[in-house]
Amino acid sequence: MAKEEESAEKNVETPPDTDDATKGEDAPTASSTETDKMSTQDATEMEARAIAQAMASADASYIPSPSLLSREDSGPLLSQVDGTSLLNYVSSPSVYQAKAVPVALRVKVDVPIHVVAGGSIVDYEISTANYDIGFCITAEREEGVTNVKESSRVDSHLAPVKGKFLVGSVPCALVFSFDNEYSWFRDKSLSYKITVTPPAPENVAKGRRMRAQKALQVVKKDKEEVDESFEKISNERAGLEAEILKLEKELAEKKESLDTASKEEASLETRRNVRGEQIKMLTERLEKGWEDEKADA
Repeated sequence: MAKEEESAEKNVETPPDTDDATKGEDAPTASSTETDKMSTQDATEMEARAIAQAMASADASYIPSPSLLSREDSGPLLSQVDGTSLLNYVSSPSVYQAKAVPVALRVKVDVPIHVVAGGSIVDYEISTANYDIGFCITAEREEGVTNVKESSRVDSHLAPVKGKFLVGSVPCALVFSFDNEYSWFRDKSLSYKITVTPPAPENVAKGRRMRAQKALQVVKKDKEEVDESFEKISNERAGLEAEILKLEKELAEKKESLDTASKEEASLETRRNVRGEQIKMLTERLEKGWEDEKADA
């Protein structure tokens, strides 16, 4: 099972609409239409600032994954830093929705959505007919699984459940899970609408620069550690090579001594055999005499 990681997603709070309750009595009067426009504009601007801050925070906290740093080629890291290509970039939202989806009793339904653009805003709304349902959101990546929204039973039959968050690390698969496994008696009817809005091109450009800066810091630090380890292991290798050369020289000398000893041993063995035969023959002559002496007698 993949290890749960610290959440890389950031909730984006939508600010409440402003009204004229803070105005003094002498403040100029504005029509309700103008006030609504101002409130909507202010809320939109505040939300845009919140999104920009969340994106900046996500990019500023970017750290290359260990799997990327362990690769022997540079391409994967650069691909993650670069993110989505701005060539033919489309920033229009993608909408995933369904109505009255049956969720049988003792069953869990997963809705996976693949997100490739870092800084995408995910806006969701779910509702059920008549009964509550278990609901959670997870983000699955190469390095693990992140809990975006903890699993809980929600009263989506009383009012739609809404939320918005920013996706920091990509690529990832967002999994919206609707859980009816706890129910022994009732099927559920589920409706959902999930909107994934990619970041504006200028935000993509800002994000990749921040990721590049963070990645550069990590890579420089890692290179310093690698350089230190490289120097250490190089010195160790040089010492081992010197020791091997010394041992090889000693081995060659030992082999030469062995060859000399072998030759001397062979020569001595021959002399030993000859002397043994000579001793035997001389002893026989002294004990038995010489043949030519016996003939004269």
